[in-house]
Amino acid sequence: MEVVFKVRGDILIACIKGELDHHNAAPLRKGIDRSMKVFECRDLILDLTEVDFMDSSGIGIALGRYKKLSKSGGRICIAGCSTYIEKVLDMAGVFSIIPKEADVQSALCLLGGEEQLHMEV
Repeated sequence: MEVVFKVRGDILIACIKGELDHHNAAPLRKGIDRSMKVFECRDLILDLTEVDFMDSSGIGIALGRYKKLSKSGGRICIAGCSTYIEKVLDMAGVFSIIPKEADVQSALCLLGGEEQLHMEV
């Protein structure tokens, strides 16, 4: 697994690539928490576009960050799930408390309060 952190204002974007399982969940959690603190971010986007496998540890990462951010008034959004990852998170009930967006740009709009207009011509 590989993770790249990006910052947009007070939003941390964790771009995760590879397998999100019990072998790398703890380092990912620590990396997210440390980056949130260092960059003074309030909100978090988990970009799962390039995650090809997730077990219950990945669900735990999402729910754990939700719980931690909720206590401090922060928000979390999940972006870019494959069909498989979306099914895993949906069956676990994650999307009943954490919003999902099709991509990072849509998640930034949601967390940043910006409106995104779609138009067909």
